[in-house]
Amino acid sequence: MKIKILAIALLTIGLTSTNAQAQTEIQWWHSMGGALGERVKALADQFNAEQKDYKVVAVYKGSYPVSMTAAIAAFRAKNPPHIVQVYEVGTATMMAAKGAIVPIPKLMKDAKEPFDPKAYLPTVAGYYTDLKGNMLSLPFNSSTALFYINKGAFTKAGLEPVAPKTWKELRAVAEKLKAAGQECVYTTSWPSWVHIENFSAWHNVPIGTLQNGMGGLDTKFTIDSPLHVRHLQMLADMSKQGLFVYAGRTSEGDAKFAGGECAMFTGSASAIGGIKKAGKVDWSVNFLPYHDDIKGAPQNSIIGGASLWVMSGKPKGDYIGVAKFMSFLSRPEVQMEWHTGTGYVPITLAAYELTRKSGFYEKNPGFDMAVKQLTNKQPTANSKGLRFGNFVQGRDIFKEEMEAVFSGKKDAKTALDDAVKRGNENLRKFQAANK
Repeated sequence: MKIKILAIALLTIGLTSTNAQAQTEIQWWHSMGGALGERVKALADQFNAEQKDYKVVAVYKGSYPVSMTAAIAAFRAKNPPHIVQVYEVGTATMMAAKGAIVPIPKLMKDAKEPFDPKAYLPTVAGYYTDLKGNMLSLPFNSSTALFYINKGAFTKAGLEPVAPKTWKELRAVAEKLKAAGQECVYTTSWPSWVHIENFSAWHNVPIGTLQNGMGGLDTKFTIDSPLHVRHLQMLADMSKQGLFVYAGRTSEGDAKFAGGECAMFTGSASAIGGIKKAGKVDWSVNFLPYHDDIKGAPQNSIIGGASLWVMSGKPKGDYIGVAKFMSFLSRPEVQMEWHTGTGYVPITLAAYELTRKSGFYEKNPGFDMAVKQLTNKQPTANSKGLRFGNFVQGRDIFKEEMEAVFSGKKDAKTALDDAVKRGNENLRKFQAANK
């Protein structure tokens, strides 16, 4: 009898061990540290708790450039992660890494997972969609540029605490704020993303040829147009008059507004969390200003943030789990929790509607502003998104030339002509390397 019991016990242990070994591990490399990193881990933990066949392991790999470069290197070494989070300007680079990715439609079809690209916000999905309509990667943390005002500063200056809608109105308000003693009237974060990329989409003008690079590698920048020159020169003139304070190349403007230093501010929708946490200003978030003499403006803004790319080279069975995880991330309730907890936009229309019906937007004014602005109008070839090679370096070129204008070293026309020349040289290098 003891031998029989022992045999049964050993068989049970063996079955348990076999079941544990049968669980497939899915590596997810990401670039979100701190509180956002904890939320990424929570998503993986929730998926893992709901089923036992697959285990998603979220691994922080450093900054966006570091994780993207590491993933491509790992693919070449035949040991890539299953999923890697890549920022939006890395889209062309990922597409050019031949054979390295599995497009989302193929992933879902092969795994027999339901997938409808029309379920996603058009301006979000469009950024990662090719000309054939294939959504190459899954949108994940998406934001857009918005306009914030310090209502208390407006009231103190004797103004109605209402955001100006046009740049002409903004400049008039800025002059009144300055006259009332406001030191920092207007600032911005992410100057290239806000004042070139989103500015162009918002006014339905191209940043480059071939549908902003989506139509091929032989694209050229067009940011030396009369409208771009006029807008950048306006900012330069405002800077000289003390109406605009240049904060820096990235998110430096966020703190200037959240701390109460500046009365008006343009920056990411994801700045909302920091502004709320600081709790120092009575604020509102609004649509970006526009030039009202431009026909069709405002159009729609474009996204920033990152998407999830599926890497090739893994066992066929692994991709069933990857597809199930993508379906999990797209579920309305999962997206609502991500959206309300981080400030990033919900990637699906169903998630946005679920959030609206929950009453969250009524209790938290401004959280829906990004979605409203992204969907203000049906995207055009000029407002769908961008796909330029080496655009990390391209953005740096734009920022350098903008800084030359703000510091008085160049006028707007010269700087943007130089930005186009240098930017095109950068594009040709990418084109030559990816023939």
